[in-house]
Amino acid sequence: MNRIDFINALKRELYNLPQSEVEDILYDYQEHFEVGLSKGKTEEEIAEELGNPRTIAKSYKVNYKINNAEANPSTKNLFTAILAAVSLGFFNLVFVLGPFIGLLGLLVGVYGLGLGLSVAGFSMFLGTFLNPFFPGYMSISLHPVTSISFGIGLFALGSLILIGCFYLTKYLYRIVIRYLRWNMNIITR
Repeated sequence: MNRIDFINALKRELYNLPQSEVEDILYDYQEHFEVGLSKGKTEEEIAEELGNPRTIAKSYKVNYKINNAEANPSTKNLFTAILAAVSLGFFNLVFVLGPFIGLLGLLVGVYGLGLGLSVAGFSMFLGTFLNPFFPGYMSISLHPVTSISFGIGLFALGSLILIGCFYLTKYLYRIVIRYLRWNMNIITR
């Protein structure tokens, strides 16, 4: 593959990236060819040393999507970055998607715990006041002060867990971005 074929193949594969980014990448690879030619190498040797244009473009796309997810935090951008990283190979299917699904399951479980405790506490609090009107509403007979205290305590505990989950979600987002960047560095080397 000569320089023109390599640059054209790379340009075709970089179709989803912004034009300014594509121009910078192509300029860098033009320079690789210039430096290689000045050292007496042929265009074919340089192209072989650089690697497959499709693989190069994939790594640039993954890097761009990870940077986008880091700069503009959103669920969509994170999922896009993860799917892009998974596209680098089967290795990433196991080592990126697996841990991410595990973290997502854990996070959903903790959110469910916080929501469940909040609802239970609110129901217990409300049930204390509704018990005289609906005698079968509360199956446990507690002193009203105890019932109100437990209700407030459970609601507060659930609310604290939900607040903690919010911060945990932000922290895990940053951890996932770092993990994707580390993973991409390992794969592309």
